[in-house]
Amino acid sequence: MLSPGYPAEMAYFTRGLAAAGARVIGVGDQPPSALPAAAREALAHYEHVSLSDEGAVLAALHGLRQHAQIDQVECLWEPYMILAARIREVFGLPGLTVAQTVPFRDKERMKQAIDAAGIRTPRHASTTTVAGVWEAAERIGYPLIVKPIAGAGSADTYRVDSATELAEVLPFLRHVPEVSVEEFVDGEEFTYDTVCAGGEVLFENMLWYRPRPLQMKMHEWISPVSIALRDISVPHLAAGRTMGREVIAALGFQTGFTHMEWYRKADGEAVFGEIGARVAGARIADLINYATDGDVYAGWAEAVVHGRMSRPLERRYNAGIVFKRAQGAGRITHVEGLQKLLGEYGDHVVVVDLLPVGAPRRDWRATLISDGTIVVRHPELQPLIEMTDR
Repeated sequence: MLSPGYPAEMAYFTRGLAAAGARVIGVGDQPPSALPAAAREALAHYEHVSLSDEGAVLAALHGLRQHAQIDQVECLWEPYMILAARIREVFGLPGLTVAQTVPFRDKERMKQAIDAAGIRTPRHASTTTVAGVWEAAERIGYPLIVKPIAGAGSADTYRVDSATELAEVLPFLRHVPEVSVEEFVDGEEFTYDTVCAGGEVLFENMLWYRPRPLQMKMHEWISPVSIALRDISVPHLAAGRTMGREVIAALGFQTGFTHMEWYRKADGEAVFGEIGARVAGARIADLINYATDGDVYAGWAEAVVHGRMSRPLERRYNAGIVFKRAQGAGRITHVEGLQKLLGEYGDHVVVVDLLPVGAPRRDWRATLISDGTIVVRHPELQPLIEMTDR
């Protein structure tokens, strides 16, 4: 398991692998003392090595092979998906190859593969030059989105409505080696998340982003919300659900987690956004657990170790996570209104995890989790929407 203790949820996936019967070797750049207990207790061995040094990782694994057989490599953290694929190729192990992994990391290659399968994507181009951005903008037309080819979340992502705005945005992208320029699709934004084994979808989940991530990024006053939907069989989600399965098939994905984002336009058309061969970040695995009263960490582990999920995850609730952004700057001084809402909503509130009074406020631009989270759930969608809005 690459990076078994970071980000934080990786410890629970590591624990899930051990519980599924795997003998787990951790390879990561955290000092052993920094590993969360859930990861440390699940590991048969831990190799402390810089994951950014591919040669050092391969050398460490060659040494380990003198003492233990390596059957499988798992990685659920975006920056090291290619490294995991390289290890598989070097040691002749099953799973995604480098060539199969690249379309999950390179947004332009990704969209080319989806285009070839006849699936609707935004008009798009990639470029490494300022001139290339201008050429793509002229061809695609405004409004458009400019964002890094490789990346997760909405970091360094900009909506541009005119040539004047593009000229203002370009200096902020000087540090990005290659960017994607694509049509701005006006619509609501959802996800299609799966756990698969052998190309078969064993579990599927849909999130509804409120508002869409680009608006979350632009306005500090918004506390973003993600809602895991209980009923994903409703007609307005059908096109996105079908597209999700088509995308997985088009990319040849077999086993593990996928996280796809897609747009639903006002006329009902579904448009592909992007996909990762990994779990979503921002505590979405925990949100799935609150929506199902299950354990998606254990379910994923059983899928990748044994090719099955013996305890199906049943969507019982709509579950919403609110990423709170404090008002002002500096340190948290007080919290307003929480007790009143807790009194009104009672057992529907399942998590309150806010920064304590006295803690420094986090940079809302750098982390979606911001200054803490609140999770609420309800079997019916409208009450859940009202709770997250309040």
